[in-house]
Amino acid sequence: MEKEQLSHRLSVKSILTNTVLIFFIRLTLGVIFVISSLDKIADPDAFTLSILNYKVIGFGLATATATILPPLELICGLGLILGIYPRSSAFLITAMLVIFTIMVISALIRGLDISCGCFSQNPDAEKIGYLKILENSGMIIMGIWLLCIRDYGVAFIRLFRQKK
Repeated sequence: MEKEQLSHRLSVKSILTNTVLIFFIRLTLGVIFVISSLDKIADPDAFTLSILNYKVIGFGLATATATILPPLELICGLGLILGIYPRSSAFLITAMLVIFTIMVISALIRGLDISCGCFSQNPDAEKIGYLKILENSGMIIMGIWLLCIRDYGVAFIRLFRQKK
């Protein structure tokens, strides 16, 4: 019986530490954050309005957030994709996701019928809801997974350094 349990633990551990799966998770989170940053970078004024729709912070802080957050999302997304400081990128992405999820929950509790502001700044785009909380929770789990592992697998930056 103990041998079966040990074998099961080893197989679960081998799945959780599989470098191909870890790379897929890095790539998934990275691409999501790169894509979500693009519309925000292209139109920071519209992103400021999306932030203000949550009715949590004022104009000055919303403007500062709309200026700083999208490039941070882009850098962290690229960090995960390329394997450049993947642990730091995973930490920042996970922290952002926790904050985003808290904001969505807060808006839902207060009955706000607003666009998420995640991928599009169009007010008629994806509205917040319980599905957004579920999506974010899945990404938070992926981020925590990345924070708990030691081997991040393929790093494109290492591939380029080896060729020189």
